[in-house]
Amino acid sequence: MKDQELNFEGVETEPLKRFAERAYLDYSMYVILDRALPHVGDGLKPVQRRIVYAMSELGLAAGAKHKKSARTVGDVIGKFHPHGDSACYEAMVHMAQDFAYRYPIVDGQGNWGSADDPKSFAAMRYTESRLTRYAALLLRELGSGTVDWTPNFDGSLDEPVLLPARVPNLLLNGASGIAVGMATDIPPHNLREVAAACIALLDDPELSTRKLMSHVRGPDLPTGAEIVTPRADLAAMYETGTGSFRARATYTIEDGEIVVDALPFQVSGAKVLEQIANQMRAKKLPMVEDLRDESDHEKPTRLVIVPKSNRVDVDALMAHLFATTDLERNYRVNLNVIAGDGRPRVLGLKALLLEWLEFRKGTVTRRLSHRLEKVAARLHVLAGLLVAYLNLDEVIRIVRTEDHPKPVLMQRFGLDDVQAESILETKLRHLARLEEMKIKGEQRELEEERDEIEKTLKSKARLEKLVREELESDAEEYGDPRRTRLVERAAAQAISETDLIASEPVTVVLSRLGWVRAAKGHDIDPRALAYKGGDEFQAAARGRNLQQAVFIDSTGRAYSLDAHALPAARGYGEPLSGSIDPPDGATFAAVLIGEPEDRWLIASDAGYGFRAKLADLVARNRKGKAVLKVPENARVLPAQPIKGADAFAILVNDVGEVLALKCADIEEMASGKGQNLYGIPGRKSADRAEYLVATAVVAPGEQLTVYSGNSAPMKLAYEALEAFQDRKGQRRQRFSRAYKQVDRLEVGPA
Repeated sequence: MKDQELNFEGVETEPLKRFAERAYLDYSMYVILDRALPHVGDGLKPVQRRIVYAMSELGLAAGAKHKKSARTVGDVIGKFHPHGDSACYEAMVHMAQDFAYRYPIVDGQGNWGSADDPKSFAAMRYTESRLTRYAALLLRELGSGTVDWTPNFDGSLDEPVLLPARVPNLLLNGASGIAVGMATDIPPHNLREVAAACIALLDDPELSTRKLMSHVRGPDLPTGAEIVTPRADLAAMYETGTGSFRARATYTIEDGEIVVDALPFQVSGAKVLEQIANQMRAKKLPMVEDLRDESDHEKPTRLVIVPKSNRVDVDALMAHLFATTDLERNYRVNLNVIAGDGRPRVLGLKALLLEWLEFRKGTVTRRLSHRLEKVAARLHVLAGLLVAYLNLDEVIRIVRTEDHPKPVLMQRFGLDDVQAESILETKLRHLARLEEMKIKGEQRELEEERDEIEKTLKSKARLEKLVREELESDAEEYGDPRRTRLVERAAAQAISETDLIASEPVTVVLSRLGWVRAAKGHDIDPRALAYKGGDEFQAAARGRNLQQAVFIDSTGRAYSLDAHALPAARGYGEPLSGSIDPPDGATFAAVLIGEPEDRWLIASDAGYGFRAKLADLVARNRKGKAVLKVPENARVLPAQPIKGADAFAILVNDVGEVLALKCADIEEMASGKGQNLYGIPGRKSADRAEYLVATAVVAPGEQLTVYSGNSAPMKLAYEALEAFQDRKGQRRQRFSRAYKQVDRLEVGPA
């Protein structure tokens, strides 16, 4: 069977790259212009505009009876918006939520969601809706020739391209949306303030943005609260059309309890309580005793925070909550809109208001022109009727006798078709003499209106005056006082974790395998704690839980961790390697804790060491810092705290020989190998021929306890240790002949 030849004659072909680019560009422009961005004229996206128009066509004005929302959604998606019903209904719900819209457009009955859960609204078959009074500002002039009309998706109906908004709805209710490659975030504003700014621009189009801000002081959020962003930042935001602002909850003190009465825009009270409760469970809010949600229909926001006592600093507590919860929130602003020329642009406050004023003046001009045509047409008809009344007998004769009276009337009295038709349609009851007077009166009124409209259309000043008067009237009728206060406040600071924790004594215990834990108190015996199989005690240090613990590994590197973050001593603890990053193969030898100015003895068993300030040993990262240079084959010994310059540093070698050094004679360093504390001329510690097995630091008023094999512990007072000081290089002494190998040294009060 022969292969059939493919015939592409008449089929349009183009490179895939060009087709994909064009298709994606078309899709992008569709999303930008017909889905995501609002128009500067009426401040609505297409789906919102279609919902409002469909509701007006259904007769759902503010004074009408509510109808099922499913009826409206059905009309919208069936006639104008061929998309999903759930998305359409959600857009409708959003316009009805008084916590989402500063001036709601839809008036709903039923469950329309709550501030805690805006998407908890009931299904559209349960809710009912109609338009609000405010919606009249968008629709009132729709039938006055003010807007262009376009066929709907199937060409069976016409729909308005825009609604003839009498106020800048874009700024009043705000908008948010994500398109392809661009987004918009416009916060709500106050009607009276925005109207005042528009009037100011009509008077002086050269006004600066900062002067406009004497009218538009900032966003006005539906939920109230307060905006704490500095005025300079708000000015920069309005100047460029991009920026951000911070809104903060407001609170009062009632009987020692903190009552939050207003939340920032789009913040859930339930989520705020959950955030605070999580901190309480984590013991990060010890000054809070209880939380309550007392919100109801009368008081939509009433969150009660109960401090533990009247000594709690409420301002500091609230500053912490502002910094760590949604009680304070930052909002991005991007005044990206479809401008009057049909192109998306980011506009500053002044440019946006000027764009809307041009739209409004164009709308008013079209309304006046439309009215002028109606007046002229009516005057033309009245002129014909007046002719008929002045020649009533003749008109009646013609109508009675002529088979086709219209052309005869037109020829006899010089009338046109419209005038003749209006005469023929006049009812007998209107043939009274008083009708002539009414016609002349209506003529005079319409002529005066015509002259007034013509003057307004010819004069820019008169047109702007009319726009100004209408703005003032609408602002007075539909406006309300500002809800959101503008107060410049310093940025909220969270209380540091250490400030939230009570200071307590702790003993930090380190095991030979590198496990660490912090036991409460200083009277604990770290050797008596339980250790994992194959593990044992290595070192311990006593301090407080708000201090930093420093750990030194076998390579001489130091690492820092907050003591309060260490695991408790109820278990085996946790491996240090999970919190820090030591070198491969390194083990941990020493632990230090105390005040930054405390001095510690750092040494290796090779006999080298130095006196170090604890602050110099604190590391800033997980990899630590090099502190002690460890000689070859040497080990790091547990660090010893130095309590005063008069303290003795006691060093014992592997054969039980003892050396006592005054700590004041030991060199203080931040890092390094240190001085030779125990070296004897001619001996090399690196070959392990001699090495230290224990060190201790004994201060006046303390005693040293020496443990050696099965011998009874030996207790030596501070004064007795002078006998073990170096005697010009002589051979070291032993604690006693029986103590040929010392196991460990312990220091305690005398």
